[in-house]
Amino acid sequence: MGGIVKVDKKEERVNAARACITTIAALAAFAANAQTGKPSDLADLSLEELANLEITSVSRRPERLSDAPASVFVITGDDIRRSGATNLPEALRLAPNLEVARVDSRQYAISARGFNNTIANKLLVLIDGRTVYTPLFSGVFWDAQDTLLEDVDRIEVISGPGATLWGANAVNGVINVITRRAAETQGTLLVAGAGNLERGAAARQGGKLGADGAFRVYGKISDRDQTSRADGTSAHDSWDSGQVGFRADWGTAAGAFTLQGDAYRGTIDQAAAGDIRISGGNLLGRWARQLSGGDRVQAQAYFDNTGREIPGTFEERLNIFDVEFQHALRAGSQHSVIWGGGYRRADDHVTNTAAIAFLPADRNLRWGNLFVQDEIALRGDQLRLTLGTKAQSNPYTSTEFLPSARIAWKPDASRLVWSALSRAVRAPARLDRDLFVSAQPPVLPQPIAGGPDFRSEISKVLELGYRAQPSPRASYSITLFHSVHDRLRSVEPGPAGARVIGNEMEGKTDGIEAWGSFQAAESWRLNAGLLVLDQNLRLKPGSGDTSGIAAAGNDPRHQWNLRSSLDLPGRQEFDVMVRYVGPLPSPSVPGYTALDARYAWQFERGLELALIAQNLFDRSHPEFGAAATRSEIERGVFLKLRWSL
Repeated sequence: MGGIVKVDKKEERVNAARACITTIAALAAFAANAQTGKPSDLADLSLEELANLEITSVSRRPERLSDAPASVFVITGDDIRRSGATNLPEALRLAPNLEVARVDSRQYAISARGFNNTIANKLLVLIDGRTVYTPLFSGVFWDAQDTLLEDVDRIEVISGPGATLWGANAVNGVINVITRRAAETQGTLLVAGAGNLERGAAARQGGKLGADGAFRVYGKISDRDQTSRADGTSAHDSWDSGQVGFRADWGTAAGAFTLQGDAYRGTIDQAAAGDIRISGGNLLGRWARQLSGGDRVQAQAYFDNTGREIPGTFEERLNIFDVEFQHALRAGSQHSVIWGGGYRRADDHVTNTAAIAFLPADRNLRWGNLFVQDEIALRGDQLRLTLGTKAQSNPYTSTEFLPSARIAWKPDASRLVWSALSRAVRAPARLDRDLFVSAQPPVLPQPIAGGPDFRSEISKVLELGYRAQPSPRASYSITLFHSVHDRLRSVEPGPAGARVIGNEMEGKTDGIEAWGSFQAAESWRLNAGLLVLDQNLRLKPGSGDTSGIAAAGNDPRHQWNLRSSLDLPGRQEFDVMVRYVGPLPSPSVPGYTALDARYAWQFERGLELALIAQNLFDRSHPEFGAAATRSEIERGVFLKLRWSL
């Protein structure tokens, strides 16, 4: 019976591939008869326009990127298109202040400023204001987080604490994925692609809703082949997924309402015990109103349902309800205040097995928060001081206070010097308090239990940054940071021979983040980024942890990338990205250099045919995990057709 299922799944993947290729062939035949239009611009935004791009993640209100006193990198929708990325984690490779490692066919380890692993828990991720971390381990299941990339307006990537405004778990950074308003995605969009490692297709339709409303609906499917180990054996991790969603917007800048939602389902192959299944859906509503005097209020609520079934190991069904309110106002000529609060409820149900259990199996979790932040103009727009704090309760510890102070000096319109001092926490998750893993000799000679006294992990961070645009053709940003960590997670000796999760690790992290852009010619832009990380962690005196500091994460000491975007005559584009990631210490993973390239030809009537190649420097390489079980990430070629009308 199992063999029949495998054959059916293989046939389904072959049929999906044939459908994608057929679609591409049909659209390409149509495109062959189209006439070439005007040359395409390198990007919708010049470097000066990028500096003036409005972002919202640093202060929860619109501000120019060049004025934001934080280490923030913006990935634009055009950047994503020209990268050839087919999913959200691959698009995040464009951010030089992130560590992105692909683990296998569908898993990624993503973090900022260290502590990277598949259950990284110090990076807060939002999609259109919806927090997507799981209370199970305070991290992100990346295989369940996706959106139609063609609808993404920008991704704001902040490295460094954002706890004052965004709360616990925004310790090392915040990723905010922001999609375009429905009015900006009118008409029809068809996307299809196929390659040696994956296939996919998507469709979107947008239209009007009355005099001041607009909507869009979309659907997408994707299918990835299994990866292989270094010895050539299969990892049995092929997966296919489908997702549908919608967004509707009404109103104007003075007052607007948004309603949007998504639903998804996926199946992941595994060697034994049956396929892994994931599913879920969400519904979000957001209302904003501009008041007299420049004040602005916003209220948002969403419901999120997720399910994950790993036969024989783990099963979870999670429902989250979240509501928040914020009010931005001017207090005199010098003060810009934003304040607000929120309430979050999670009902988590786990089906325990002999291998992994959460005790109790069912938990009703509650969080509440209040925050306030004041931006003080000390010398007009030239010198600004920002002070803020958040009080946040959680189900496991007392109320946490998350203060921050930022100062920004702008000597002229093209330069910004800023510094920040922040306190952030990673609050306990179910894994820290409720987990029980039975002994499984020889790999796990003793059982591991959650610590009943596990407390929040604490990080105190000092940052110093400089951002400049010395000419209309060049811009750059440099940030130095120093972080002091306390009460980090460790595994300590417990009663009856068990090991218990505790807080007996501490340490420091220092580093440099730098990136820049150069407009070499009207049709040629160069981008570069560098991350240098020095992480020194240690167990506290008296700790009995035998796993060592390796369990805290596995990070390269340095990484860099170079990106070239070139417009060619006849509406053609050629993009190249070279990225280097240094070796990982424990478990040891060799460093690698990868070359990704994309050639695209844009036809009349919104038709674009692109050939995308990844990892051209080598046939395959590992990016994360122990040598015996890790996957090799292979060279990939992908042909993609995009048709908008």
